[in-house]
Amino acid sequence: MALSAPPAFATGNEDGLILAAQSTTHSLPRPRRRFGQHFLVDQALAEKIAALVQPGANDRVLEIGPGRGALTKHLAAASERLVVVEIDRDLAAFLRREYAQTDLHLIEADILELDLRDIQRKEKKDKLVIVGNLPYNISAPLLFHLLGQADCIRNAILMLQREVAQRLAARPGTKEYGLLTVMLSRWADMEEILQVGPQAFLPVPKIQSSVVELKFRQERRCPVEDERMFERLLRAAFAQRRKMLRNSLLSLTAGGARQALEGVGAQAEIDLARRPEELTLEEFSRLSDAFSAVEPMDKV
Repeated sequence: MALSAPPAFATGNEDGLILAAQSTTHSLPRPRRRFGQHFLVDQALAEKIAALVQPGANDRVLEIGPGRGALTKHLAAASERLVVVEIDRDLAAFLRREYAQTDLHLIEADILELDLRDIQRKEKKDKLVIVGNLPYNISAPLLFHLLGQADCIRNAILMLQREVAQRLAARPGTKEYGLLTVMLSRWADMEEILQVGPQAFLPVPKIQSSVVELKFRQERRCPVEDERMFERLLRAAFAQRRKMLRNSLLSLTAGGARQALEGVGAQAEIDLARRPEELTLEEFSRLSDAFSAVEPMDKV
């Protein structure tokens, strides 16, 4: 899960690239702040990202937030059929016009409310391959959404805020390590492939970006007795990440009993004086199973 040192991507003429993009925006849908839109305008980069998307014979490519179609045109050219999900109605109308002669299935909806398993079944494919330049304001919620339906996803090629990419690959004991890190490490292997500067987008963001690949596993690491308990444990722990576990996990015991909590820690062989960012995935799994075995437990 550790970040390697991926190459930074830069164009040879970034100023000219942005000016060319700006000169054509009068005929294109404008970016909307409420959707956190930063359109990819670097065509060389778009082509490079699209080339990373290599679905199997029985996979379906699904693009999230196609925007003005910088990635879409490359994906559509390489796919027998492409599914895209766009929430912006103006962009959806634009894409319908632009791709009227291709086998592009456009879903006008909020990706966070879509059942990906239902799409996979309707497409009659084994797995989905996800690709997208994600709006920064939904990156974390979308990643949790993908993890909740990981069984229908082969892999995902995503443009993320660099800070989010660092969180995904963080190691225990670092400030970036958190709930998203642990949840992702159960279901996927992550590699940062490219680092992207702000000038690749319009409007130009104030942050750096990364292209990452998530390769989803057939079976999750460190299976636990109760998935619901495991998630409750993580959320309780990282909601108060600066506190010792003996304080942040009291809500998981019946009546907030400290004696019961100490018993759980002893059974899992976890020192409850530690803080959540110090625990490995395997230790969280042991602690979850110890909670599941204790009675009475509040499992509401």
